Amino acid sequence: MKRKANIYDTDDVERSKRLLFSPEERAARAQHKAEVLGTKLERAKKKIPKKKKLRLKKEFDPQKSRLKHTLRFEETEKRQGKEALPQKAARRMAQSAGANLHAKVYQAEEENVGTKAAHRTELAGEGTAALAAQRVRNYHQNAPYKRMEKLEIKADKANVSAAYRAAFRDNPELRKGGIKGFVQKQKIKRQYAKDYRKAKKAEKRGVSAAGKAKDIAGSIGRAALNIAKKHKGGLVIVGLGATLLVMVGSSLSSCSMMMEGAISAALGTSYTSEDPDIIQTEADFAALETGLQDQLSNIEGAYPGFDEYRYDVDSIGHNPNELISYLTARYDAFTPGQVGTELQRLFDLQYSLTTREVVEIRTRTVTHTDSETGDTWEEEEEYEYKILYVTLRNKGTGTAAMGELTAEQKERYTAILSLKGNKPDLFGNDIYANESAGEDYDIPGEALADPEFAALIREAEKYLGFPYVWGGSSPATSFDCSGFVCYVYTHSGVHNLPRTTAQGIYNQCAHIPKSEARPGDIIFFTGTYNSPGPVSHVGIYVGENRMIHCGSPIQYARTDSPYWSGHYYAMGRLK
Repeated sequence: MKRKANIYDTDDVERSKRLLFSPEERAARAQHKAEVLGTKLERAKKKIPKKKKLRLKKEFDPQKSRLKHTLRFEETEKRQGKEALPQKAARRMAQSAGANLHAKVYQAEEENVGTKAAHRTELAGEGTAALAAQRVRNYHQNAPYKRMEKLEIKADKANVSAAYRAAFRDNPELRKGGIKGFVQKQKIKRQYAKDYRKAKKAEKRGVSAAGKAKDIAGSIGRAALNIAKKHKGGLVIVGLGATLLVMVGSSLSSCSMMMEGAISAALGTSYTSEDPDIIQTEADFAALETGLQDQLSNIEGAYPGFDEYRYDVDSIGHNPNELISYLTARYDAFTPGQVGTELQRLFDLQYSLTTREVVEIRTRTVTHTDSETGDTWEEEEEYEYKILYVTLRNKGTGTAAMGELTAEQKERYTAILSLKGNKPDLFGNDIYANESAGEDYDIPGEALADPEFAALIREAEKYLGFPYVWGGSSPATSFDCSGFVCYVYTHSGVHNLPRTTAQGIYNQCAHIPKSEARPGDIIFFTGTYNSPGPVSHVGIYVGENRMIHCGSPIQYARTDSPYWSGHYYAMGRLK
C-alpha cells in the first residue's frame, strides 16, 4: 500500500513553514517533536536484550563501622551482536553433529565417485542455507539496537532543533538568525572532534555523562575564546556562554550537535574578513559614490543649453554595516580585489541617475522699434523653453542587497547586521553605522508660542523613532536626514522645500551666525561620513543647543555634544 505523502517531507515545505509559523509556534512544535521522539527512544531502550550480571557491591555498615561486601545480580544490556548462551550452545551442538556426519561421508567418497559429487552438492546447499540463516539471525539480534540508534540520531536532531528554536523565541534580536555556516569552521570542527574523541575514551573509563559534557563544553569554549582573541571585534561571548550552559543541561549526544549549532550561530554573525580588507572595501564603495556626486554636480556642464535645471535627488551615501554584512553573507571572508566587480554591480542596483528633457512652448512680450520714426510697439511671440529634469534615486544598500541573496543568506545578513558583525566600533566615526539613543526633550512653551515653529515641531515629532533609510523621503519609506527636513518643512506648511540633499538645502538658506540662531532654523554638519560635498548632515534647530534630526533613528540630540560640535558647519534660515 502506498504511503500517504507527509506534507513535512520536503525542504520546500520546511522553508515555507518559517513564514507560516511564529517563533513561539515553531519552538512549541520543535519541543513537542523532541518529546515524542524521546518517548519512542525510551521504549526502544526497554526492548534491548538484557542479561543478569553478578556484581560485588560495597556498602558501609554503620553498626559495625566497616564495609561489607555483598554479591548481587544486576540487569545490564547485552552488547550488540552477542548471542544468548543457550542458543549459542544449541547451534554449536548442531554444527558439531553435522561435522561428524560429514566426516563419515568423506570416508566413503573415495570409494564411490557418485557419492562424492552428491556430497559436494549437499555441502554447497548447506553452506548457502547456513549463510542465509546467519544473516536472518544477525538481523533479528541487531534489530533492537538499529532501531535505538536511529531513534537516538533523530532525538539528537530534535533536541538541537528544540533548543535552537527556544533560543530564538527567547531572544527576539536573533529570531532571523537561522545561521548554518560559521567562522573558522574547519578549525572549530577539528578542535571539537579532538575533544569529543577524548570524551568518548573517558566514557569507556567510567567517566559520567555530566563530566564529559562539562569537558567538551570547556574545550570548545576555550577554542572559541582563542579565536576571539585573534579578531579585534571579539565575539558575543556572553551569549555563547549562556548557550553552552543550556547545552550542558541537555543529553550528551544532543550536546555535541548543539555545541556546533551554538558556535555556528555565534561565529556566523561576525565579519569574517580582516579589518584592513573591510575598511578598504568600504572606501572603494565610497569612491564610487564620490564619482556619482561629481557626475551630479557637473550635470549643467554635461547638458548645456537648457533654460532651467530641475533636481529631484536623494542623498548619496550608505550604511557601511549594511554593505559589509551583505558581502559577508554572500562571500564569507573576502578581499577588496575579490569583490570589486560585485561592488560595482551593487552600486548600480542601489543608485539610478536619470535625466529627462522637456520643451515647453511659452509666450513672451517683445518690444519692437521703428528705426526711421522711432515708434515702438509690443507683440506676443512663442518660443521654446527647455527644461532638464534630473532624478537621483538611492534605494539604500540594504534594499538593493536583499534582492541578491538567497533565503538562507538573508537570514545570515539580518543577524550579522543586527550585531554589526560583532565589531560595533569598526566604523566608529560614521553616525549611520552606529545608532544613538538620543534624549527626551520637551520644547519650552515660549518657543511654541511661534505658530510656524509649533506647526513644524508638531509634524516632526510624528516620526520620532523612525529608522534612518538612505534615500528615504516619506513616512512610507522612512527618511534620511535631508528627506526628513524637506518633508517636515513642506508638510507642516511652513515652507515648500522640494526634495534635495543636505547640500541642496544649505544652498537655499541664508547663512547666519550661530549666536543668532532661533528655533526653526536649520543646522548643518560636515564630515559625518565620507560625503562628496562639504555638507553631510542636516537637522532642525529647536533652541537650547538641541536639534531634532534623522540620525539613527529620528531623535532629539544636543548640538553642543563633543561629536556634533566637532562636526558643526553652519546655521541657515530658509529664504
